[in-house]
Amino acid sequence: MKRSAAPRANVKRATHTADRRPRRQSARAWAPPDDPNIAAAGFLHDMALLQRTERSRFGYKRAAKMVAAGIDRSVRELIAEGTLRDVPYIGPATERIIAELIASGGSAIVADAVAVSTARGEVEKRQAFRRAYLSRYAMRQALDAPFAESIVSRATYRGDLQMHSTWSDGVESIASLADAAIALGYTRIGVTDHSYGLPIAGGMSMASAARQHREVDAVNEQFGGRLRVYKGIEANILADGSLDLSRDERRVFEYVIASPHSLLRRSNDQTARMIGAVREPGVAILGHPQGRMYNSRPGVRADWRRVFREAASRRVAIELDGNWHRQDIDFELARVALDEGCLFALDSDAHSLGELPFTDYAIAHARIAGIPANRVVNCWDAKTFDRWLSERRR
Repeated sequence: MKRSAAPRANVKRATHTADRRPRRQSARAWAPPDDPNIAAAGFLHDMALLQRTERSRFGYKRAAKMVAAGIDRSVRELIAEGTLRDVPYIGPATERIIAELIASGGSAIVADAVAVSTARGEVEKRQAFRRAYLSRYAMRQALDAPFAESIVSRATYRGDLQMHSTWSDGVESIASLADAAIALGYTRIGVTDHSYGLPIAGGMSMASAARQHREVDAVNEQFGGRLRVYKGIEANILADGSLDLSRDERRVFEYVIASPHSLLRRSNDQTARMIGAVREPGVAILGHPQGRMYNSRPGVRADWRRVFREAASRRVAIELDGNWHRQDIDFELARVALDEGCLFALDSDAHSLGELPFTDYAIAHARIAGIPANRVVNCWDAKTFDRWLSERRR
């Protein structure tokens, strides 16, 4: 039986409103007209910050995650149908907040709670950590929207170049990842476990890497050309822009992703650090460049146009990491990188089989940014891709 929607509140104030950016229209780029699900999740996260008990905080956070990442339909449609309460973890309190948002673009409930809270500063800070993320609903819109055939799509995507196995902090064997990749229609994947400089993530020693590569060889032989597994590594960008792997160690791998995993909450400019990483010999991909996390941290601050210009000049691909919590870089920065002439890598950063579909978020951001498939290394034919990797290893 369908539950009726909560009454639409007559909200007179607009002191706490959804982020409604101007609708950008261009010949090459498309964006969802709005994303009520991600806006609703933001309000629920704000309420979570104001709760006195862990149980209440968890309830709001769980509802926020479901609305943002767990449903394919717009909360606006569900409110109109009276079926929002059928969504797991949505109760009367969260339904009222979402109903206010849909009715007015804001929430008096949240605004009043924030106004009298000592956590107001923290709430406002966290709001800045949610910019340019896509909900699952908006991601689906972007994948299904009509684009020129030249724009990257699922159909042109040949394989995922960042994923982690049991050799570092992943939970799946390489063979399991390969099986899943074939089921997704891929012809290539890259296993990119963490390097030894990140022990908290089970980073591989070089001795472990040698053993892993023997396993990759066996998997490639097993699949007999149906799928090629590449021997990648995710190296750490140090404070000065150098990597935690020596140049000789990098040559052991077929490609290197250089990613920031530290100094991600600093307010200082880190342009020199990121440009330094791009200039490091052997780097093929600049991984999740900002190091941002939804509702948690904004990531690295840098003059990204300068970083992208340097990457373009060296044919280092810029990653769009599709992990839902990362979505890094987003469609806004991707447009800047596209303007500077960059290549791109669209990856899941999966640590389990269930995370492999995160490539959908990367592809969605790329489509919104108007990135053509011929600029995406995941879409290249094997000969072109291998030639590019050879260039990067010099």
